[in-house]
Amino acid sequence: QVQLVDSGGGLVQAGGSLRLSCAASGRFFRINAMGWYRQAPGRQRELVTTITSGGTTNYADSVKGRFTISRDNAKNTVYLQMNSLKPEDTAVYYCNAMVLTISMTWNEVWGAGTLVTVSS
Repeated sequence: QVQLVDSGGGLVQAGGSLRLSCAASGRFFRINAMGWYRQAPGRQRELVTTITSGGTTNYADSVKGRFTISRDNAKNTVYLQMNSLKPEDTAVYYCNAMVLTISMTWNEVWGAGTLVTVSS
């Protein structure tokens, strides 16, 4: 069974920075794309950013120029550096990964989420 453990959330003032981490554990062959989604109170979950195993990235327009995704394939870990945070970035952030399991099936796996709160 594959698990994603995401961490690094917290309370920060507007303009501040936070770094989220997400590590995959368990038995699997490899991980393809990884990414971060977020869900604010009363809103649907939305894509923040993704990164392929080769390092190609994609960002939501709302975070371009402020957030940076990166990954360490050797550690099966993805990071999200968030700078110039705004109150509207407040949400629960979820890690996501496409994992090739030992059963040779592709599974979409989610982390439990980490809360980011940005005060004005």
